[in-house]
Amino acid sequence: MKIEGFIVHLRRATARRPQVEHLLATLPVETHVVDAVDGQALGDDETGRHYVKGLHQPAYPFALRQSEIACFLSHRKVWRMIVERGLDAGLIVEDDVALDMPLFGRCLEVAKRACVGKAYVQFRISPVRGRMRDVARNGEVRLVAPQVSQLGTVAQLVTREAAQHLLALTERFDRPVDTFLQMRWVTGIAPFCVVPSGISDQSAEIGGSTVSASGKARRSPGERLWREWSRFIYRRRVQKYSRGWCETEVERR
Repeated sequence: MKIEGFIVHLRRATARRPQVEHLLATLPVETHVVDAVDGQALGDDETGRHYVKGLHQPAYPFALRQSEIACFLSHRKVWRMIVERGLDAGLIVEDDVALDMPLFGRCLEVAKRACVGKAYVQFRISPVRGRMRDVARNGEVRLVAPQVSQLGTVAQLVTREAAQHLLALTERFDRPVDTFLQMRWVTGIAPFCVVPSGISDQSAEIGGSTVSASGKARRSPGERLWREWSRFIYRRRVQKYSRGWCETEVERR
């Protein structure tokens, strides 16, 4: 398979550059550094061209921050590179992850087994939640299919067909990229997960998240309570839609 790696790196996050260099030297495929879209540099015109509230159901309850819009656009940038370079798949990693080698190498080999058609495989830091089924296994490494797609985009293997399909679907979007990828009833893609993943989070050691949560401290107790309730309701609706999609897929087979 023709697979290349892409490290999404925000150029002004200079504290992360040593980790980027380490990933370049460690990842087991030819790898490129991709300049992330900077939320601080996004203009209103570009934001309005892509971000439109209320596109999909269930409705996403929160307005997106500029950093979340930029994160989505950064993933679209890499998806386009996967297509334009004619790859079988692209390994997309954020610049704050660490690899446990050679475990990650074995995880990648298991993930390749899913790279048929529009396939998307997640390498997660946290455990997979909820019901799942085994798809493949190599020793302790499992490829699983969760009933509800998992949040997070720290590392993933994306086929060219999936990248092309996702690009066509996301010229406009209304929620964060990982939340969009949960919507298999919209994308037609049910992401797999590799467990264990062979990756860990290094963000605390290199300056914290670049997807800023600014404004959180200024929220009133009432607003914080509303957000927690809205998040709970939204997640319940996602679970309901996911179960419905799974039942429909079983009937089709």
